[in-house]
Amino acid sequence: MARRRAGVADLCGPGFLSSADLSELKAKLTTEAKALGFDCIGVTEPGTIETAGKHFLEFIASGGHGDMDWLAAQPERRVDPRGLWQDVRSVIMLGVNYGPDADPLAILEQRTRAAISVYAQGDDYHDLVKKRLKALARWLVAAAPSEVKVFVDTAAVMEKPLAQAAHLGWQGKHTNLVSREFGSWLFLGAIYTTLDLPRDAAEIDHCGSCQACLDICPTAAFPAPYKLDARRCISYLTIENKGAIPREFRKAIGNRIYGCDDCLAACPWNKFAQAGREAKLAARDELRAPGLAELARLDDAAFRALFTKSPVKRIGRDRFLRNVLIAIGNSGEAALAEEARRLLGDESALVRGAAVWALAQLVARDAFEAMRSVAMGNEHDEGVREEWDLAT
Repeated sequence: MARRRAGVADLCGPGFLSSADLSELKAKLTTEAKALGFDCIGVTEPGTIETAGKHFLEFIASGGHGDMDWLAAQPERRVDPRGLWQDVRSVIMLGVNYGPDADPLAILEQRTRAAISVYAQGDDYHDLVKKRLKALARWLVAAAPSEVKVFVDTAAVMEKPLAQAAHLGWQGKHTNLVSREFGSWLFLGAIYTTLDLPRDAAEIDHCGSCQACLDICPTAAFPAPYKLDARRCISYLTIENKGAIPREFRKAIGNRIYGCDDCLAACPWNKFAQAGREAKLAARDELRAPGLAELARLDDAAFRALFTKSPVKRIGRDRFLRNVLIAIGNSGEAALAEEARRLLGDESALVRGAAVWALAQLVARDAFEAMRSVAMGNEHDEGVREEWDLAT
């Protein structure tokens, strides 16, 4: 009786797979990834990001990470995938396109409406991408006995350098990933495996002399090409920053209330981008350009309801209203002053302080002084009192 040819699933472990078997496995893995909704896939080996690791350590040493202390914790786990899991032999990088169906910069001209970063206008990508990663990892383990771990922006993984090493794109001068096929708009996920899969060639840098991403940055967050000072970045200031937004950046924030897409949207490679095909990641109508007045009226329950399944919800209502009030102050719309005046009595000192600044931009000096004389008699938070003093 003829013996059946062994498939990859019949082999005892990664060490028993021939080069041909591994090539066949990778081809099937790619097909399965596309069937699960991934738009691109590539494979690299763990030791390919040594240079990026050195740059990361320099970034941490400079303090450019601001208050994001988790980035500085155990850096050896981040600069080399083997620091996180010593048994990893291949890193599978995957991307999901979330390209917008409209120009993200257009909303910046509508000063009474809020600009929310493209990635946060739909459902939180972490849940969707991780579910797909787990499904693909289960398929891989069933196809070839091995061990795997999956990551989507939740562990010490340098996704962008690994994605460049796996040929998904390259890190542009703004430090974000750029794809020749999808432009600036890729969510990334990683599967670490003990399988020794065939590698893809690293993508090369196609930025050339262009520095559109650097030139457009409202807060000059790039001290040099390929270097970011997160402490000046609007995404950091409106999302990661827990305190009051530094006064020097408030005007530059404009109407951006959650993140900033300027450097991404300015990239010329977006001429090849295409709108994302995943409905759950598509922008919800109510989050495309919401009115600042309506947002300023959200209590905690309404905030949570509006941003259910959205990454915006994780910053909480107080930080969110802080951002909304900065945008109101930048609106030039005197009618919005009433929303800021009402929030002078908010329970959150963070909100009250931002309301003071917004009012100072919108109301006449005598009216502002009248409000100040009333508020200061009841205000015990030093930060809010300082806002009143600095605004006069």
